[in-house]
Amino acid sequence: MADAVEKKGEGLLDEAKGRLKDAAGGLTGDTKLQAEGKIDQLSGMAQQEFADLYDDAETTLEKATAFVQDRPLISLSVAILVGTILGAIFFGRSKKK
Repeated sequence: MADAVEKKGEGLLDEAKGRLKDAAGGLTGDTKLQAEGKIDQLSGMAQQEFADLYDDAETTLEKATAFVQDRPLISLSVAILVGTILGAIFFGRSKKK
């Protein structure tokens, strides 16, 4: 979780840096600086989205782990059922005559 917060913070900083570069480039007429600013903004936004996805995945994994620890028999039954179904789908005997 700390990783996600750190990455989101980095993304916010990159986005802010990009906005400043974009504005400075616009004021001075420096199109290269403006383009770099837009790239930094997009990079920052992407970092923030990745951090959110990472945080969501981590939360889901924690919930799944807690469920398995709280209900091991149900979890084992579900795993056996899913394994049986997948085995039948992928390795079922479908010999055509």
